[in-house]
Amino acid sequence: QVQLVESGGGLVQAGDSLTLSCAASGRTFSIWTMSWFRQAPGKEREFVAGVNWRGSSTYYRDSVKGRFTISRDNAKKTVVLQMNSLIPEDTAVYYCAARSQMGYEGEYDYWGQGTQVTVSS
Repeated sequence: QVQLVESGGGLVQAGDSLTLSCAASGRTFSIWTMSWFRQAPGKEREFVAGVNWRGSSTYYRDSVKGRFTISRDNAKKTVVLQMNSLIPEDTAVYYCAARSQMGYEGEYDYWGQGTQVTVSS
C-alpha cells in the first residue's frame, strides 16, 4: 500500500502563486506515475499534471501549461505542484494520485485526501 498526503492549499488572490506538496509513504518503489487532479464544485474530477518516476517526463492539461510546474523528488518521496498566475477557474480540491503503470491516463491506484485551493478575483 501507498499513502499520499497533500499539503499547501489555501485562499489566494488572482495572479498569486501557491505550492502544493504530496508526501508518499509505504511501498513507494511500486509507483511509476504521480499526478495531480482537481475537482471543482459541480464538476467532474480532471487531470492537471503528471510526472514519471524519473521526473524526466511531465504532462499538463492545456489550461495550466505555462503556469503550473510539476516536479518529483524520489529521495524525499514528494511531488510538488508549483502554481503561478492563478485564476479563479483554478479553484478546486486538488488531489495527489499515484499509479504503478506507465502513462498518465487510466486508473490510478492510490489517492490522497485532497487539499482545497481557492482563488478569489
